[in-house]
Amino acid sequence: MPAGDIVNLRVADLAQLEALLRANHLPADDCSEQASIFCAIYHAGELIAAGGLEPAGDYALLRSIVVRADHRGKGLARAITGHLLRRAEAEGRAAIYLLTETAADYFAGLGFTLVARSEVPVAITRTRQFSSLCPDSASCLFLPLPRG
Repeated sequence: MPAGDIVNLRVADLAQLEALLRANHLPADDCSEQASIFCAIYHAGELIAAGGLEPAGDYALLRSIVVRADHRGKGLARAITGHLLRRAEAEGRAAIYLLTETAADYFAGLGFTLVARSEVPVAITRTRQFSSLCPDSASCLFLPLPRG
């Protein structure tokens, strides 16, 4: 991977994250209150990829996997997703959920399965991302994680 390592998002780079999310039509309204859940990849001091993992009870919500257009096709989204899945597993989460309007096939290729929104655990439905930021038309997917 030609870019840097996956690290926690630097708080000073919150504006870069919000701009990257908005440029890719992803919700950015709660980034300032959720900055600590995001990890990032930097190249030459610039934020080029990011993603978040929002804890919700025994579960977590995979948030806004995004890669700057000029760095796509290098495996950065897969790297961040894998990093966050390993984090969730280490934290003992039972499953990961996500909402997407455009990347259901991509995440299905990583082992995620479509699930009806009515079958999502209450802890996930109470997140702002699920309850108000993502449209009802977004596909919901989940991935069970090994526990214990």
